[in-house]
Amino acid sequence: MITRRDRVEPQVRSVRAEIWSRSTRLAERSYESQVEQHYRHNFIVNVLDGMFFWGGASFIASATILPVYVSRLTDSKLLIGLLSMIGSMGWLLPQLFTANRVQRLPRKKVWPIRIGLFTERLPVVLLALSVLLVPQRPTFALIAFFVCYTWHAVGAGLVAVAWQAMVGKVIPDDRRGKFFGLANFLGTATGVVGAAGAGWVLDRYGYPRGYLWSFSAAAAMMLVSWASLALTREPAREPEEEPISQQEYFRQLPAVLRRDPNFGRYLLSQVIAALGGMAGGFLTVYAMGRWELPDGQAGAYTAAMLIGQAVSNLIFGPLADRKGHKLVLELSTLLGGLGVGLAALAPSPGWFYVVFALSGAQMAGILLSGMMIALEFCPEPQRPTYIGLNNTVRGVAYGLAPLLGSWLAGTAGYRPLFGVACAVSVVALVVLRWSVREPRQAGKPVSAPAAGED
Repeated sequence: MITRRDRVEPQVRSVRAEIWSRSTRLAERSYESQVEQHYRHNFIVNVLDGMFFWGGASFIASATILPVYVSRLTDSKLLIGLLSMIGSMGWLLPQLFTANRVQRLPRKKVWPIRIGLFTERLPVVLLALSVLLVPQRPTFALIAFFVCYTWHAVGAGLVAVAWQAMVGKVIPDDRRGKFFGLANFLGTATGVVGAAGAGWVLDRYGYPRGYLWSFSAAAAMMLVSWASLALTREPAREPEEEPISQQEYFRQLPAVLRRDPNFGRYLLSQVIAALGGMAGGFLTVYAMGRWELPDGQAGAYTAAMLIGQAVSNLIFGPLADRKGHKLVLELSTLLGGLGVGLAALAPSPGWFYVVFALSGAQMAGILLSGMMIALEFCPEPQRPTYIGLNNTVRGVAYGLAPLLGSWLAGTAGYRPLFGVACAVSVVALVVLRWSVREPRQAGKPVSAPAAGED
């Protein structure tokens, strides 16, 4: 017998579902309205953040200035190679371990602001102070340098997913290329001035005092960038997934790759490309050692690298918006391979200006599209997981690359190392070009959940 309650309950459920659907649509429209309302403000303060951060990074350039500084303290090729390993692994490897937590934050900004001040910016201040130990205790200065640099690199990695997810929220999809292109262009333009200043300081004050001033300038600019970032107006958005443990989160990660094989092939191409970067930390040391160049030349090479990066940002940003990030990564991989190949053949130190300009172009593509392409493989709720996978998987390869490079440099020499790195970059380009579909054309996998879902 059908009671009145049996007839009414379906209607009640239908009404509740309709109310929930309408409230969801209203909340989504309100969220999108807030994004647009604060877009101009967020664009400006985050461009300033990028400008000052990358400008500060030019004073502690891991590909030019830091290897020369470390080579003054030790002749160990392993320790010089560790710079690239620490820089890349510190930034990339921790990201997957933070994605589960970040994915469920209504506002992602809290991590790069509250945590990043102590994990990412403070160690650069201490890095500058560590130079004071050089005259009396050079061994302690070397240890302190690696402790502070590792602290800075790992600290940057701990807040990286939250920062990228925050940018993904406040900068709409169709304007991210423009945003990153301009931010990185201004950052590298500031960095060119900074690199020129670093070169002058290193020539004027020499070792170690010149490095004290150079590292101090880096610390000051990075603190200004943090203050700019703190001004971001990020609308809150409650997470859609139920909280899960970190163990369960990792257990379900393989399902993401099974449901999205195109993303898996993309990750393979980036692992190979990362291994192609095995020679990056040895370019400056090779050039300066072979032709007996002064320390200030590291600043000049940094300027060449940043000019290449700045010009490429102006091109890559609009190109990514129009044609996609995959094409930008293909071009940057090609240019990086050409650069390291040229290093193996260079007959004079002047050729290394071109080598570093090409290296800068490759870096521009990685910083722009290597980060942002992950956002296009998936819907917004799953972005932290995709960001974490993208960067942590690459981080493992970037960590192994300098060790391989150190071994090759020690056993075969620098020029064979450059030749092998060039060949590996070509393989990476082939895999990326012909096995990975542009995610904008492939579409986002409908069934691809966050790593919190079965």
